[in-house]
Amino acid sequence: MIIRTVLGDIAPEELGLTLGHEHLIARPPADVLDADLRLDDEDAAVRELASFREAGGGAVVEMTTVDYGRDTAALQRVSRAGGVHVVAATGFNKGRFADPIVERHSDEEIVAWMIAEVTVAAVPYLEPERVALSASGARVARDAVAETGLPAARAGLIKASTGRDGPGPQERRVLDAAVAAHHATGAPIGTHTERATWALEQAMHLVDGGVPPHQVLIGHCDFRPELAFLLELAATGVNIGLDQFAKSKYLSDEARVRLVVDLASGGHLGQVLLSGDLARKSYWPAYGFPDAGGFAHIPTTVAGMLRQAGLQDADVDLLLRGNARRWLGFEPR
Repeated sequence: MIIRTVLGDIAPEELGLTLGHEHLIARPPADVLDADLRLDDEDAAVRELASFREAGGGAVVEMTTVDYGRDTAALQRVSRAGGVHVVAATGFNKGRFADPIVERHSDEEIVAWMIAEVTVAAVPYLEPERVALSASGARVARDAVAETGLPAARAGLIKASTGRDGPGPQERRVLDAAVAAHHATGAPIGTHTERATWALEQAMHLVDGGVPPHQVLIGHCDFRPELAFLLELAATGVNIGLDQFAKSKYLSDEARVRLVVDLASGGHLGQVLLSGDLARKSYWPAYGFPDAGGFAHIPTTVAGMLRQAGLQDADVDLLLRGNARRWLGFEPR
């Protein structure tokens, strides 16, 4: 059993306290005009990771995909300099960003590319029109590594996404490709939901496709903070991403902590992963916003809130360490 980071495979026990859905380096497409969404300062990323490490952090799951400017070479550099494990994603964001790439390729080509990114190399950042997905995906990945001269950074999970009204045609193809790539590689799957819409359907689609529930993380579930909904989702066996911590404009952290406690009372503590999805400069102290929670917010503040709400140290350890190990660990195929 291994966890695949951008700097190589590690034993699950090495992972440490983990943020389950974050963004370190992201260069959105040109039609995204909000400069706050452009995370392109590697020094800032190193500072943010170092602050997280000093607070007890061990790993970050980096959910940026090629259609949103993923840069695996940069992720290697900031992981090494910041002293934090980084797990990168293959796959795609929602159709607004991914459709122009996905629609140009066959199902077989998309699956081959995902497999190559997990097993050979995740292609460093390229402009979307240069991302070559082909049936010889392994060759494409090797060629990209040869161009950079860097050791291969491989993806440690597969991402699929759906929009507010459920999947469009290309998003559905990506969901199916993620299932196929999982079966070929053993890698776990993490998802984007649009404010928790279609979350239950995502879970059922992936599990019905034969993906073990514990290897699935459904993202952004705290956008729908209804206990009955979350319990129904948890009953499928998948992991639940409560990944908007520190964003009080959506929900208070106190309310999120109550959801965690209620899920624990329902027997589902082992299925919850926490994060902040801090995909804006203004969420990071390292970008000059000292009052922002940043990556250190969960270990420095939320962990204490969980204990004050009645969870024991072992419970908090499971939430912040054990659940991520269980989700991300896999036997390579």
